[in-house]
Amino acid sequence: MSELKNEIKELIITSLNLTDMTPEQIVDDAPLFQEGLGLDSIDALELAVAIERKYRVTIPDEAVGKKVFSSVTALAQYVGENRPPA
Repeated sequence: MSELKNEIKELIITSLNLTDMTPEQIVDDAPLFQEGLGLDSIDALELAVAIERKYRVTIPDEAVGKKVFSSVTALAQYVGENRPPA
């Protein structure tokens, strides 16, 4: 799970062009929006597309998205449970 969390942190940094951040600066359980990383709705859309492409998972609606994008931990758990077998 920690390897998946690190991959997701790298994906967040590269897909959102957060070039001044490192994966170590993103706290696993910190909120991705508002007081956490401070991402906005456009960032959410870009990140959702990147996650769906890389891990071949679908985020079906906004309600699921809000839960899934609450933190890196929640995102890693969702991806781990929903991606197709390798």
